[in-house]
Amino acid sequence: MPSDVAVHVVDDDVAVRKSLAFLLASEGLPVRLHESASAFLQDVSGIEAGCIVTDVRMPGIDGIAFIRRLKERGIALPVIVMTGHADVPMAVEAMKEGAVDFLEKPFGDEAFLATVRQALLRQERSSHQGAQAVQVQARFEGLSERERQVLDGLVAGKANKVIAYNLGISPRTVEIYRANVMAKMQAKSLSELVRLALQIEARSTAP
Repeated sequence: MPSDVAVHVVDDDVAVRKSLAFLLASEGLPVRLHESASAFLQDVSGIEAGCIVTDVRMPGIDGIAFIRRLKERGIALPVIVMTGHADVPMAVEAMKEGAVDFLEKPFGDEAFLATVRQALLRQERSSHQGAQAVQVQARFEGLSERERQVLDGLVAGKANKVIAYNLGISPRTVEIYRANVMAKMQAKSLSELVRLALQIEARSTAP
């Protein structure tokens, strides 16, 4: 597990914080404790990996408002909400805001640990995909203008001869550009090249 990964427990009840910290530490999971959502938000420097476990009902910033603040700050850690039975509707609302799961009190140790591990796995996969996307974007930006034109033609499903005619170059030259694009994008097949190009297009048009 990377050294910067931690389970962030956000709860105004000191007994709950200590109990969950002991449980997480006994399983070898790094943990950081925060007495409130405000305390977490005031100390977010260097927080890039892990997950957040938060009570839904807290003084000041409650769990739902906390999730909204996290999104505003661009903090994409998975959030698990802890709730009492009467607060289940709030937990459901929190999930609509982006929480990945909720635990209804009282919950067992194994259920808690399983939910945390699932959130950590989700975050790890998300980080890996994000890193891959950055790498693919960097490769794309390394293409020349002509190489991008050829790539556009390939993604549109056009044959080499058609791309050559549209660009005013020979089919053989298109083949050379196509080979260069494949090499620069590190694509082993045309289908993989098209998939990578579509990923870049999707990211560029995402809100």
